[in-house]
Order: sequence, then C-alpha cells, then structure tokens
Amino acid sequence: MIVTRFAPSPTGLLHLGSAYSALVGWRRAREAGGRFLLRIEDIDPTRCRPEHAAAILDDLAWLGIDWDGDVRRQSEHLGEYRAALGRLEGMGLLYPCFCTRSDIEAEIARSGHAPHGPVHGPEGPVYPGICRAIPASEREARIGAGEAHALRLDMTKAVALAGPLDWQHEEKGVIRATPEAFGDVVLARKETPTSYHLSVTLDDALQGVTLVTRGMDLFEATHIHRLLQALFGLPVPLYAHHRLLTGPDGRRYAKRDRSLTIAALREAGHSPADIRAMVERGAAPTGAGPK
Repeated sequence: MIVTRFAPSPTGLLHLGSAYSALVGWRRAREAGGRFLLRIEDIDPTRCRPEHAAAILDDLAWLGIDWDGDVRRQSEHLGEYRAALGRLEGMGLLYPCFCTRSDIEAEIARSGHAPHGPVHGPEGPVYPGICRAIPASEREARIGAGEAHALRLDMTKAVALAGPLDWQHEEKGVIRATPEAFGDVVLARKETPTSYHLSVTLDDALQGVTLVTRGMDLFEATHIHRLLQALFGLPVPLYAHHRLLTGPDGRRYAKRDRSLTIAALREAGHSPADIRAMVERGAAPTGAGPK
C-alpha cells in the first residue's frame, strides 16, 4: 500500500508552494487507495510557533486535504532522536564541532575554495573538517566548559561503513548516492537536539512512508538521507521530487510572500477550488506577490 506524507515546519503560514506539495502527496495516496500522513516538523523552538501549526491544519482542512491517523509532532519525540544519535556515537561516527559559520567560510577561503569538492551543500558551505581531529581530551574540556557546539557526522567513516549505496527516483530511475559530496553534516545542535536530516529519515521509516513526495529543492538532501537509512538499517522509500512554484520574477513562492499565504487568499475571497487551480497552473492571482 502506498503511504505518502506532508511534513511542514510551522515557522510561518501555509503558502501556495507548500499547498501544492501537500496536494501532490495527498492525491498520490488517495488515487492509489493508500494513506496520507501529516507530520509537523517543529524541532526548532526558536522559529516554530504553535499558532502556525494550528493554522496549517486549519488551512489544509479548508482546502479539502484530509489525513490518516494522528498528526506526528516532532517536538514530542526528541527522546527518539537522542537515542538515534547515541547509536551513531556508539559507532564512532559523531564528533563535536565548535565552529561558527564565519570560521567555516574563512577556512574555505584559505583552502582555495575546496577544489576537491563542492563549496555548498544542502545547508550552505560544505564543512572543511576543522574540528574532526581535535583530541578527545580537548573536546571533553571544551564541552565541560559549556562551549557551544554541534554534532557532526564523520562522513568519511560513515561512507566507508555503509559501502556503495543508491536510491530510486520515480522519474530519474536509480541514482547512485554520493553523500560524501556534502561534507560532515550537522545532525544536532545544543538548541535543536536533532537535525532535519536525522529526524526526517527516522520519521519516514517509523511512519511506514513508501513514497516521499517533496520539492526539487530537497533532491540533493536525499543523498544524505540514503546514508542514514543504511547506517540505521531502515527501509528505503521511492522518491518523487516535484517542481517548485515560482512567481513572474523566477523566485519560488515562500513564507516571506505574505500575500500568497492560504490565509491571505482566503481573506481575499478565494475559494478552495480557486487555490487548487492556482497551484495546478503555478500562478498566483493578479496583484498578489511579495510586498
């Protein structure tokens, strides 16, 4: 049975681009007689708001998008993510990183823009491994002193342990996984005890998702998720990355475009049918757009 999901982050109101993503997953499940799940990815306490989560549920219901079972809220499952981090730590695959973004950018500049690999990955500049070789005694001392740090995946060790990997894309076919291209990704921070990469991989497996439908902006992240699936021994779903809705200026619709939120369009008198038509043709109503 096909199982899809929509997993918004409640850092703002639902907008046309996200509504399109929800409709894609919902239709795939309903047309196949499968299940459509809803997950609220609220792991960032500094940006996520309960009122935004409530508004997202209300907007989805208003659009006629229903879901199966209870809504999974990631903030209620932080213990599960900590346990997963513990497993990786026990495998010797995690290390603390004390670098700031400016530290990373300065090191990349000094090293000639990392000619051996890409300068940017799914989360910005690829980490050049500054803290990877810090002795254990120094790590412990710095953590004990309360120094802010993140937990990074030692990509070289992880790839060597997992071996060659691939994943199946609905349109592109079999794709060789190349997570090493994205460096030692962050899997947790002090203020956010899990990362998008870790939590989404674990949740999709736990919820039995068989088809991941999401925007093309997350295509590259799938390489990292495939590696984590291998490390945890998780099943591998089929992936389908859909187009992103963009405005006349070529910018994709985002939460910054307040006139394109479902709430604003509702207030302007548009019906659910109107909004479905908008996302199908990838166009906002005349006069709407960034303010």
